[in-house]
Amino acid sequence: MSKVITQDNEQVIQIYNRLKDTLTRLEDILKNNNPTFNGHRYMNDAELANYLKVSRRTLQEYRNNGILSYYQIGGKILYRESDIEELLEKNRQEAFR
Repeated sequence: MSKVITQDNEQVIQIYNRLKDTLTRLEDILKNNNPTFNGHRYMNDAELANYLKVSRRTLQEYRNNGILSYYQIGGKILYRESDIEELLEKNRQEAFR
Protein backbone atom coordinates (compact mmCIF):
# COMPACT_ATOMS: atom_id res chain seq x y z
CA MET A 1 0.00 0.00 0.00
CA SER A 2 1.40 3.42 -1.00
CA LYS A 3 1.68 6.22 1.49
CA VAL A 4 0.51 9.68 0.38
CA ILE A 5 2.87 12.48 1.36
CA THR A 6 1.19 15.79 2.10
CA GLN A 7 2.46 19.22 3.06
CA ASP A 8 1.74 18.38 6.69
CA ASN A 9 4.28 15.54 6.60
CA GLU A 10 7.18 16.17 9.03
CA GLN A 11 9.82 15.46 6.37
CA VAL A 12 8.18 17.87 3.93
CA ILE A 13 8.07 20.54 6.65
CA GLN A 14 11.78 20.01 7.45
CA ILE A 15 12.78 20.25 3.77
CA TYR A 16 10.69 23.40 3.35
CA ASN A 17 12.31 25.01 6.42
CA ARG A 18 15.81 24.16 5.19
CA LEU A 19 15.05 25.63 1.78
CA LYS A 20 13.66 28.74 3.44
CA ASP A 21 16.83 29.12 5.57
CA THR A 22 19.02 28.64 2.50
CA LEU A 23 17.09 31.28 0.58
CA THR A 24 17.45 33.73 3.48
CA ARG A 25 21.22 33.14 3.60
CA LEU A 26 21.56 33.60 -0.15
CA GLU A 27 19.59 36.85 -0.01
CA ASP A 28 21.90 38.11 2.77
CA ILE A 29 24.99 37.19 0.74
CA LEU A 30 23.66 38.95 -2.35
CA LYS A 31 22.61 42.03 -0.38
CA ASN A 32 25.97 42.37 1.37
CA ASN A 33 28.20 41.33 -1.52
CA ASN A 34 30.49 43.96 -2.97
CA PRO A 35 31.73 42.80 -6.35
CA THR A 36 35.46 43.03 -6.96
CA PHE A 37 37.20 45.21 -9.51
CA ASN A 38 40.67 44.00 -10.49
CA GLY A 39 40.58 41.75 -7.42
CA HIS A 40 39.85 44.61 -5.01
CA ARG A 41 36.68 45.37 -3.11
CA TYR A 42 35.56 48.94 -2.51
CA MET A 43 33.30 50.57 0.07
CA ASN A 44 31.45 53.85 -0.08
CA ASP A 45 31.25 56.41 2.74
CA ALA A 46 28.17 54.92 4.37
CA GLU A 47 29.55 51.36 4.33
CA LEU A 48 32.94 52.39 5.74
CA ALA A 49 31.41 54.65 8.40
CA ASN A 50 29.23 51.76 9.53
CA TYR A 51 32.19 49.34 9.46
CA LEU A 52 34.45 51.63 11.52
CA LYS A 53 31.58 52.91 13.71
CA VAL A 54 32.40 56.55 12.94
CA SER A 55 30.46 59.32 11.25
CA ARG A 56 30.80 60.21 7.59
CA ARG A 57 32.10 63.59 8.73
CA THR A 58 34.90 61.81 10.61
CA LEU A 59 35.80 60.00 7.38
CA GLN A 60 35.99 63.37 5.65
CA GLU A 61 38.40 64.58 8.34
CA TYR A 62 40.51 61.45 7.88
CA ARG A 63 40.64 62.15 4.14
CA ASN A 64 41.47 65.83 4.66
CA ASN A 65 44.26 64.94 7.09
CA GLY A 66 45.75 62.32 4.78
CA ILE A 67 44.88 59.42 7.08
CA LEU A 68 42.65 57.57 4.59
CA SER A 69 43.44 56.76 0.98
CA TYR A 70 40.43 57.12 -1.28
CA TYR A 71 39.22 57.39 -4.84
CA GLN A 72 36.94 60.16 -6.01
CA ILE A 73 34.91 59.76 -9.15
CA GLY A 74 32.72 62.79 -9.60
CA GLY A 75 31.06 63.27 -6.24
CA LYS A 76 31.42 59.61 -5.26
CA ILE A 77 34.10 58.62 -2.74
CA LEU A 78 35.32 55.01 -2.65
CA TYR A 79 37.72 53.28 -0.28
CA ARG A 80 39.62 50.11 -1.15
CA GLU A 81 39.05 47.48 1.55
CA SER A 82 42.67 46.34 1.46
CA ASP A 83 43.79 49.93 2.19
CA ILE A 84 41.47 50.06 5.20
CA GLU A 85 42.73 46.69 6.49
CA GLU A 86 46.32 47.91 6.06
CA LEU A 87 45.56 51.13 7.94
CA LEU A 88 43.93 49.25 10.79
CA GLU A 89 46.80 46.79 11.06
CA LYS A 90 49.38 49.59 10.96
CA ASN A 91 47.61 51.39 13.82
CA ARG A 92 47.01 48.28 15.91
CA GLN A 93 48.09 48.57 19.53
CA GLU A 94 49.14 45.49 21.47
CA ALA A 95 47.32 44.85 24.73
CA PHE A 96 49.43 45.10 27.85
CA ARG A 97 48.94 44.43 31.53
